[in-house]
Formats: sequence, C-alpha cells, structure tokens
Amino acid sequence: MILSEERQLHFARLLTDELWNDDLVDYSDDEIALRVARQALAEFVKEDLDIDLKAKEKVASLKRNVIEGSPEWEILYKKYYEEERNRRGNN
Repeated sequence: MILSEERQLHFARLLTDELWNDDLVDYSDDEIALRVARQALAEFVKEDLDIDLKAKEKVASLKRNVIEGSPEWEILYKKYYEEERNRRGNN
C-alpha cells in the first residue's frame, strides 16, 4: 500500500483527533502525538511495501513461470503475503 506523506499526515490527524474526541487519551502535547501517529503510519506503510515485495519475489522465483495478474499468481501472492506477515508477527 502506498500512501503519500500528505495522506499519512491526514490519517494521523484523523486518528489523534478521534482518540482525543472519544476521551480515550489525553495528550500532553498535540504535536508530539501527531508526530508519533505519523511515524507509526509511515513504519506500517514501509513494512507493508517490504512484505509486498517479498511475496512478489517469491512468486517470481518459482520454476514455472506464473504470469503476474493471473488467477494462479493472485492465489500464490496472497499465500506468500500472508506467510510473510505471519512470519513477522503481523497477524
């Protein structure tokens, strides 16, 4: 999943605002809370891109040429993507 920095900032603002509005947290510094939320989203996106790349590489490394976008490729990609997520503890 690719999210621009602007979109990540937007989601971080939505997240911190909702947590505040629902009285789930009380921030001592709004800017720090926003920075931490944005950093967490950036790390999530980076890890998701890495998992995506690993899954694609694994499908491409198969001896039989599986055409990207084919039903077989989609099934294998999803399988390897989930395996990589689980390996990293991202269930």
